Amino acid sequence: MGILAGIGDAVANLLGPIPLKIVLDNVLKSKAPTGWLNGFIVHLAGGDPLSIILVAAIGVLAIALFGGFCTYAEKVLSTTVGQWVMHDLRQALYFHIQRLSLAYHDQKQTGDLISTVTSDIFAIQTFIGSNLLDAFISVMTLVGMVTVMFYINWRFTLIALAIAPPLGLVVFRYTRSIRKATREVRKKEGEIVSVIQEVLSSMRVVKAFAREDYELHRLEEESLENVEIALRARGMKARLAPLVGVIVAIGTALVLWYGARMVLAGVLSAGSLVLFIWYLGKMYKPMQDLSKMTDAYSKAAVGYERIRAVMNLDGEVKDLPDARRISRLRGDIAFEHVTFEYVPKCPVLEDVSFRIKAGQLAAFVGPTGAGKTTIISLIPRFYDPVSGAVKIDGIDVKRFQQKSLREHISVVLQETLLFQGPVWKNIAYGKPNATRAEIIRAAELANASEFIDRMPNGYDTLVGERGVSLSGGQRQRIAIARAVIRNTPILILDEPSTGLDAESEKLVFEALDRLMRGKTSIVIAHRLSTIRSADVIFVVQHGKLVESGTHDQLAASGGLYSELYEIQFGALQ
Repeated sequence: MGILAGIGDAVANLLGPIPLKIVLDNVLKSKAPTGWLNGFIVHLAGGDPLSIILVAAIGVLAIALFGGFCTYAEKVLSTTVGQWVMHDLRQALYFHIQRLSLAYHDQKQTGDLISTVTSDIFAIQTFIGSNLLDAFISVMTLVGMVTVMFYINWRFTLIALAIAPPLGLVVFRYTRSIRKATREVRKKEGEIVSVIQEVLSSMRVVKAFAREDYELHRLEEESLENVEIALRARGMKARLAPLVGVIVAIGTALVLWYGARMVLAGVLSAGSLVLFIWYLGKMYKPMQDLSKMTDAYSKAAVGYERIRAVMNLDGEVKDLPDARRISRLRGDIAFEHVTFEYVPKCPVLEDVSFRIKAGQLAAFVGPTGAGKTTIISLIPRFYDPVSGAVKIDGIDVKRFQQKSLREHISVVLQETLLFQGPVWKNIAYGKPNATRAEIIRAAELANASEFIDRMPNGYDTLVGERGVSLSGGQRQRIAIARAVIRNTPILILDEPSTGLDAESEKLVFEALDRLMRGKTSIVIAHRLSTIRSADVIFVVQHGKLVESGTHDQLAASGGLYSELYEIQFGALQ
């Protein structure tokens, strides 16, 4: 429909000078009028000059109304299409980004992704909504005008079009340079957004170390680089407009000089010359408009390249074609000769094998950087091992659909992340369709209800971004409530008591004891006192499993676990 409206707009542009030509040729009669148009006018208005002028005046009004309606329809329809394209593209890109594996997000700057989801998509929407159909109308107008001009006098038309080749060459060469410069600008803008996002999300650290001036200087450097690149790109765009104007002026001068001579010689009517001049102005304007569109086109093209670069990426962790949904899990977990590396040829885990029986409480201990968090990240398939297999209930986790697998696993992370919103919504994040009663029950089991009830609006109290308005113990208990409400057969706890005071730790572990009952639970802990009751403890060092057993067995073995235990408790004796 927008294209049809654009065609109507182009037709209105073609018809615009016709009434003036009628008046000049049929009323003033600078040259005896001939052709089908003259015959039509005589048939419609007769030979009376006033009647011809009236027909011409009505024609001007009718063409204006028709052109105005088509312009309005084209603008509304193109804007509608642009908005829906932006919506669909944003949804598709955002969905794809979330489906990419954690390995991609570990290496990609968050700010650059934000820039792609916002600015790059907006550039495409702007081009579609404001420029695409305008370009189509300009092309249609050019084709129509050239056709009419050739019909009137082909020699004259060739003179008018003599500037087209150099104009096209100039626009083509500058478009390539502008596009390259725009690409550099968009990349630098993404880096600036990354710096701002990083600093704003770490504002407490910035203020704690009084590094405001440093961060301001860091942003200033990035911004100055962006200014330099943007000015270079703008300089190219600024040079293009006057170049096009000079070329257009040369063409206009040629037409005036040659056309006036033809009128004086009686070869061309005054009306036809006016029509040519009108079309010439209208024809050069679309050419100029098309040249000015290089900026919007370059931004849209670069935005499309950046979006396509993300959309063409496949997640390293992918569902197999025959992957199946999980209806029920017992929770028996086994690693069979698992090797994993984040960077090629730099293994983080080497030939790790162990088994955790369904319903057991298993703990992983070892020095920082030993590979404990990596082990638990392989269970819900945040990453896939380089070799070996991770199995649940005797089935390789690769045979399960990722979403289905993760629906049967609850995770309480070391760094508890909460979302901006009410407390109840943060708890229900683990089960979006949870009832109010289920949310309250989960909070009670997590020992969170006692502080939630004291809040100004209870469960409707708004939590600040990342939960900064709550203490560490409160955030952790909300995270536990989030895990409780899922009620999954497998529970993973990554340092759940880190940074908590003694009272908060006691409340957290009371909640965890209730949460772990009847579940296969895996705990990473540095405080060995918290895992003495574990059914099995695995000791990890340098990416290898060096010991396993119960607390009493390992404490008496004289190995690494015994050394760690002595370091922690020997100083207290």
